[in-house]
Amino acid sequence: MFEGRLRLFLVWLCAALFLLPVSMAVAQEKDGVGDLKLPGISSYAAPKSETPLALGGGGAITLSAQLTDKGADITRGLVWRVFKPEAVNGKLPMVASAHGGSAVFQLEPGSYLVHASYGRAGATKRITVGKEAKRESLVLDAGGLKLDAVLSGGVRIPPKKLRFSIYEGTAEANGDRALIIPDVEPNSVVRLNAGIYHVVSTYGAVNAVIRSDIRVEAGKLTEATVEHHAAEITMKLVREAGGEAIADTSWSLLNESGDPIKETVGAFASMVLAEGDYTIIAKNRDRIYQKDFTVVAGQNQEIEVLATEAAAMDPEEGAD
Repeated sequence: MFEGRLRLFLVWLCAALFLLPVSMAVAQEKDGVGDLKLPGISSYAAPKSETPLALGGGGAITLSAQLTDKGADITRGLVWRVFKPEAVNGKLPMVASAHGGSAVFQLEPGSYLVHASYGRAGATKRITVGKEAKRESLVLDAGGLKLDAVLSGGVRIPPKKLRFSIYEGTAEANGDRALIIPDVEPNSVVRLNAGIYHVVSTYGAVNAVIRSDIRVEAGKLTEATVEHHAAEITMKLVREAGGEAIADTSWSLLNESGDPIKETVGAFASMVLAEGDYTIIAKNRDRIYQKDFTVVAGQNQEIEVLATEAAAMDPEEGAD
C-alpha cells in the first residue's frame, strides 16, 4: 500500500512539473511580461581590463567650474566629460560624465582630460588622480549674449520673422567664417567663451540682413540690439485700383541693378525687403505686367500692379 501511495505521489509530482512552465507563461501573458523582448546575454560584450571605467576603488575628485577666475561656482547647466588622454582609433575614450553643477568622480589613479561645457562655452584641463581625494577647478572665461533687433524708430520686429546666426569673429583666408550657432531666437541667452563674434541678423527671408561684430566679456551678459532698415511689402495683381487679387500669378522681384532676388507664385506676394528701389514683374495667363516701387524703412505697404493693356509688356521683352 505504501508503494502504491509513493507511485501515486511521483505521478502527481511529474504532472505538476510538466504543467509549471505552462502556468508561468499564462501568468506572464496576464502581466504583460510575455511581450517584453530582452536581449540575449551574448549581446553584452564582456568588459576588458583596459576599458576605462570610473571605479569606486580609486581616488575621489571633485570638479567645479567658474565663468571667471574670481567668480562663484556654476551650480547648474554644466556638462562634464572625463577622457583618457590616449586616443583609441582616433578618439579619446570617455571615462565618465555628469550634468548639473559641481561633480564628484571616483577614478583610477592616473592622468585624465576633463572637459566642461556650459552652453557653447567650454574649457579643457588635464588632471592627475591619486589615491587621496582632491579638488580641481576649471575657469571657462565665458559670458552670455542676448540679441534683438528693431526697425527704424525702435519699432519691434515680430520674433517669428527674426533670426540670428553667430559666427567666429575671425574670417578665414578665403573670407568665410566658421558658423557657431544658426537660427538663434531673439532675446534668448547664448553662453559663449569671451571674445569677438560676427553676428548676422536676418529679418524675413529675402535681403533684410544686418551684420555686426559683438564682443562677449567673461562673467557678463552682453545685450545687443541691431536696427533693420526694411519693411514688409505685399503685392497683388488687380484689374482695377482696389480690386481683388488675381489668382495663379507668378511674381519675379528685381533689385535696383536688375538682378532677380525673389520668385513666388500666388494671388499675393508678401515679403520683407531692405529699403531701396525695386521692380516687380507679374505674369498671368501669358501676360506680363511690370511696376517699379520704392521700399522705405519701417513703412509697410501694399502695392497694386494693374493688369491693363497699357501696363502689359511684350512677352519676349519680359523674358529678356
